[in-house]
Amino acid sequence: MTAAWPALITLLNVVLLIYTMFLVGGARRKYAIHAPATSGHPDFDRVFRVQMNTLEATVMFLPCLWLAAVHWNAYYAGYVGLAWIAGRVWYAISYARAANLRGAGFGLAFLANIVLLVGASYGLLAPLF
Repeated sequence: MTAAWPALITLLNVVLLIYTMFLVGGARRKYAIHAPATSGHPDFDRVFRVQMNTLEATVMFLPCLWLAAVHWNAYYAGYVGLAWIAGRVWYAISYARAANLRGAGFGLAFLANIVLLVGASYGLLAPLF
């Protein structure tokens, strides 16, 4: 097994988190939302939710990615992880524009996470039976 693909996806996830952090910082300046406030202008609220939702999703994604890479297939996990990243980027861009546009990106990332979860579960459980 090579960990290069899951490691690359992990780095891309970190870049995505940094990107959402900068979006929130820019929105704070643009809409004069001073910390510790977490709401105000609707455009700021959407960008803030993108950051928080991405953090929340990452907590589920990374364990699934690495368990799938170790116990299922590192290459497949990497490619499915790339789909997750693409879905989260699509989600972030869409949600920042309008809340009702976020569904497709969310759906792609959610499906990718389910595939990783199933792959990891199969890889862990199959040898036990």
